[in-house]
Amino acid sequence: MIIEFRYILLVLVMLSIVSCGPKKGIVTKKDGSSKKEVIIDNRKEDSGKETEKTVVKDDGPRNAVDIYIDLYSGIAKDNMRTHKIPASITLAQGILESGSGKGRLAKKANNHFGIKCHGWKGAKIYHDDDRSQECFRKYRKAETSYEDHSEFLTGRKRYAGLFKLKPDDYKGWAKGLRAAGYATDRKYPQKLISLIERYQLYKYDEEVLGKSRETSVLEENSTLKHIVVRGDTLYSLSRFYKTTVDAIKAKNNLTSNDLTIGQQLIIPN
Repeated sequence: MIIEFRYILLVLVMLSIVSCGPKKGIVTKKDGSSKKEVIIDNRKEDSGKETEKTVVKDDGPRNAVDIYIDLYSGIAKDNMRTHKIPASITLAQGILESGSGKGRLAKKANNHFGIKCHGWKGAKIYHDDDRSQECFRKYRKAETSYEDHSEFLTGRKRYAGLFKLKPDDYKGWAKGLRAAGYATDRKYPQKLISLIERYQLYKYDEEVLGKSRETSVLEENSTLKHIVVRGDTLYSLSRFYKTTVDAIKAKNNLTSNDLTIGQQLIIPN
């Protein structure tokens, strides 16, 4: 009887140990160095085999600049169509001047471009800038600020030279705005150009113009050049490239038919 009782007791102990073993289920691991959460979910497929599915979640907030671009890129493109100001420049100025829409002038006055009163007869707001409590224009909505920005640039002679630039020459516009007195910051052009290139704002110019950046590069690189070698003449080159002697001379500002070995010529298309 004692032996039988000990046997039963041993069986019960072993059963207890087995029942306390690890159970499969859902395990959540948190990585303290990031905001990502990794969930390992063990499930059984129709075949009866257990599979492991990993889901990675990233709930980080969106960049304020990206949100700003989403909100106002359409307005910037419309203004480019009507006022010929590159959408990239308009957006970059808006981002810079308004602090991506979070600055005081943008929040309190819908003024996204830091335009001062300058004879403005509408609502006004006073804000510290180059001097204390300067007068700035106040708008009912941000869209009106964008429209007024375009009219501000098109209606003043000092900005007239900018409209002679190519419509997608954002670098020329950035430098020209500073030269015309739009901003006193010496690094203003570099800041605009940096924003345009970092966030690829030039693509909105391309959308309005109906061409891609790749097309622009191909057009730029399509210029054909020829290095003069022994025996080359303008006549032989004109025959080879199917053009005329006069066209080659005009393209290269040549006053005679003389060529020198190693001379680089631009061949007209």
